[in-house]
Amino acid sequence: MTWNIPNILTTLRLVAAPLVAVMFLYFTRPYADIFAVILFVGAAVTDWFDGYLARAWGQQTKLGTMLDPIADKAMVVIALMVIIGFSSWSPWLVLPATMILFREVFVSGLREFLGDTAGTLKVTQLAKWKTTLQMVAIAVLFSQGVFEHYFGMSIWGMDSDMVSAILSGEEPDLHGLSWKLAGAEWAGRIGLWLLWLAAGLTLISGVDYFRKAVPYLKG
Repeated sequence: MTWNIPNILTTLRLVAAPLVAVMFLYFTRPYADIFAVILFVGAAVTDWFDGYLARAWGQQTKLGTMLDPIADKAMVVIALMVIIGFSSWSPWLVLPATMILFREVFVSGLREFLGDTAGTLKVTQLAKWKTTLQMVAIAVLFSQGVFEHYFGMSIWGMDSDMVSAILSGEEPDLHGLSWKLAGAEWAGRIGLWLLWLAAGLTLISGVDYFRKAVPYLKG
């Protein structure tokens, strides 16, 4: 096994995947959300850097080729699990997440079945775009939790009438309630839109992989 910088970055991303969930076991919110966002965004950035450096330095290895998609899938699957676990189980969130998880399991099963001929299912540009979109959507959804909990901390001890008066502009907004609430609402909407778009690209790329695998499944 060759331990060059691209492979080390990929390995760190793989290790970071379960740590996203661990953040919610050992830290209270919103700190867990903040740490999860930082960890997830940092890991997502390494996804671009490890591939770029491997190509630029001519350090593409079998180890990196194996670990890279595993790290990507682990990041996405674990992060979606955490987001759904701390959500209200809205079908608008559960459905795209289910589509993404189903595709990842399905394509992984195809690759395992094809064995030595799995090279026919090389990562396409569309698959790279869907992974990028998945990670952006997840990062935005994690940020929603940060806004929500800072809003909740800001209104601690206030009665509902006071909160309504501040949000309507009748009382001065000394604690930034308006922008915290707006941040939570927009992060939720944008994150959900991006997740549905990512789910669409995910299914399209899954169908593309299946079409390429069909000749090897006959008989």
